[in-house]
Amino acid sequence: MRTAPHGGSARTVERAQGRTTKGAVNGSVVPAGEAGTDLELLVHGVGGTTPEHMLGDPRTVRITGDDTAAVFRRADDADAEARPGDHRDGPVPEAYVWCNLTSGNGARALWLLLLPFMVVNLAHWMRPVVRGRERTVRFYGLLVRLAGLTLTVLLVAAACEVALDLAAWQCAGSAACARRHSWLGFLSPAVSGDGWWSHPGRRLALAALIPTALTTLLWYLSHRTWTAYESEKPMARDEEEEGEEREARGTGAAAEGIGVGGSDGSRGTGVDESAGRTSLGRPGFWYGRRLVARLRGAHTAAGLLTVAAAVATPAVVFDRRAGGPAALEAAGWLLTVALSAWAAAVVFVVCRRGRSENRLDQELDEHLVRRLPLGALVLLALTLGYAGWSRPGWRGTGRLPGDAAFGSIALAQGALVVALGVVAHALHRRRPDRRAAMRGLGGPAVALLACALGGVMSGGVAQRVADWLDGTGGSIDGPPVLLTWQASVIPPLLAALLALAGWLSWRTWLLSRAERGEVELDHAGEPEDFARTRRIARTRAMAALTDRVPLVVAVLSAATLLLGAGALVGAEVTEGTPGEATRHTYAVVQGAAETSQNLGSWLVGLGFILFVTWGRRAYKDASARRTIGILWDVGTFWPRAAHPFAPPCYAERAVPDLTWRMATWTRRTGGRLIISGHSQGSVLAAAAAWQLRPSDRGRVGLLTYGSPLERLYGRWFPAYFGPAALRSLHREVACWRNLYRLTDPIGGPVRVPGGSGPDVDHEPLKDPLAYGRTGRHPLPAPILGHSDYQADPAFAQERERLLARLRPELPGQRPDPAS
Repeated sequence: MRTAPHGGSARTVERAQGRTTKGAVNGSVVPAGEAGTDLELLVHGVGGTTPEHMLGDPRTVRITGDDTAAVFRRADDADAEARPGDHRDGPVPEAYVWCNLTSGNGARALWLLLLPFMVVNLAHWMRPVVRGRERTVRFYGLLVRLAGLTLTVLLVAAACEVALDLAAWQCAGSAACARRHSWLGFLSPAVSGDGWWSHPGRRLALAALIPTALTTLLWYLSHRTWTAYESEKPMARDEEEEGEEREARGTGAAAEGIGVGGSDGSRGTGVDESAGRTSLGRPGFWYGRRLVARLRGAHTAAGLLTVAAAVATPAVVFDRRAGGPAALEAAGWLLTVALSAWAAAVVFVVCRRGRSENRLDQELDEHLVRRLPLGALVLLALTLGYAGWSRPGWRGTGRLPGDAAFGSIALAQGALVVALGVVAHALHRRRPDRRAAMRGLGGPAVALLACALGGVMSGGVAQRVADWLDGTGGSIDGPPVLLTWQASVIPPLLAALLALAGWLSWRTWLLSRAERGEVELDHAGEPEDFARTRRIARTRAMAALTDRVPLVVAVLSAATLLLGAGALVGAEVTEGTPGEATRHTYAVVQGAAETSQNLGSWLVGLGFILFVTWGRRAYKDASARRTIGILWDVGTFWPRAAHPFAPPCYAERAVPDLTWRMATWTRRTGGRLIISGHSQGSVLAAAAAWQLRPSDRGRVGLLTYGSPLERLYGRWFPAYFGPAALRSLHREVACWRNLYRLTDPIGGPVRVPGGSGPDVDHEPLKDPLAYGRTGRHPLPAPILGHSDYQADPAFAQERERLLARLRPELPGQRPDPAS
């Protein structure tokens, strides 16, 4: 047993002994040790479950919470604190159910459309661990925010391409296409004659309502989901509690053997290397209202400005070429300057401020949050009026000038990703972490994949709409050349992935053969069953594939970067005219490219159909909706720091819930508490433990099982769950034990030494519990893998040991005479 369970000094322990515990139910004060009730707070993992299943009882009652997330107990345990003598055989189980935060209703299946935004938001949290280098860390966050801004522009530009270019400009301007689609007839000069809406500028102005509505919808969803999921404030800390925290940090720094200093900047974006502690414990980490509101205003304005630019550009070009009225040409120049100035203001707002975590920041920049999109909306309205002005002789032919726009976006994204890679490499070199995914380049790789997803989605939608409008072909020119070339990279990318999958299959087969010997050693002396041995060995080998994910991401991102650059070059070459000497080579390359483009276009169409079908099925089917919910459980743990239109962060509701529950229960009863987290629940449990004040953490034990804390989060998010952060968590909670299996593809060891006590990691649990048929297991025992850890006898044993290590001899918290 450790002498300082939460890593604090003797004075901190004295504070814990003398602090007031005010009753949350009836105002009474219960000193520690008198209630005699122990509590096990269960937190489920991905996919969700029911409180009846978690508690093993069909009769459950909600103790606190609402229909979205709540704490449940068995009906017989509802008043357990009033009857401490009835629970001497073990702790009172209590279940925190949070699955409705991610997979509750069918409408959330539409969040699949926000996948690129979610992925780029993950890149923000993947930076390497640093010590100092405040400006470099801020520059890393700035680059990710700018990459997120380009994704918003790309999505809205794709909507403009479909609505303005393909439908209103090309199809309505073609007699054959307009007659084939009668709903466009009133926009077509060939069908409606010289109708009012057949004017090119008015067609564009009317079609601009579609991308404008899309931008408005994204703004509404971001605002609504913040209110519904992320608006819960963490526990406020008074000056005495902040003193405890600073003292605990100082003690932690001494334990790590490093000096106390600044972390990574005044705004607190990263790890507190001065104490080896992650910033997950900072007061404002789980409350990002100010940044989300600023980014929401900026991205909404960027979307509206993109629509305005798409409408204004053709009119401005015509006015300059045709030599029309000077007033129209002057208005075009003024609009161009105004749009450019407002776009610069948007970029400035995105660059100006990052996250604020050192305090609970409840301010809101109203002048920016409201005026920035409002100003963009006013400019859009002026642009629509300008484009709709009558211009005799203006006829819409060919494509709108969108090639340069999409090319510029692709170049900007490529430059941002390369710069992000340079910054991440520089940070990793200062403090190398051999366990970090891709040697610290995980963030740039994921940001690149987010941009690639955005490109594929935008190109796929544009190509499919063009094919639908064109019918048999020849009536319209189709989408920009770059979007067509982006489809051509899909076949070689799939070929690279298939080759990698073949190599991984071969390595898995070799590992499976090697594991057979280990399985035989684990079950030496039992009757040999070759089929059983092979099945267990194969399960272990398949579970080890999780550790190969960095390699898959590295290959995928490298291939995407090279092929994307090739698509840019190919699109540029296609637009030019080859010389006589290169004409034959050009023809060969062009033929191969067209074959790849046709195949890629077909694959994009198939993927888009599957994408929509999956979303539609998930809207109706609860099982499919749960599968999509698992994706959000993993991807939306982190707050929205890079993109405000990403799916909402459920942890900004779940972590404060758990923190409030643990703090109020321990202060009210003085009892011992075990927070027991499975899979993603263990990540929430760790984050909540970091949010507790040191005296509260010292009364809490942590039991994790099937936990991805180190295997996934520690490798991909080293600045927040790296070795120093996990050692800090072990030092600050009263005790911690981690259970895992070799057959588990998600959970694994946390690799934290025990110091003066036992190691955090239990030896790998047996799976299956019985190799052959026994008296206790007369039927074949299943291979459990990631599920049902409570079925192992080691679970109950380790829970009891944790309770025993929670220092029952520690004096209770003394009542405050003033209360």
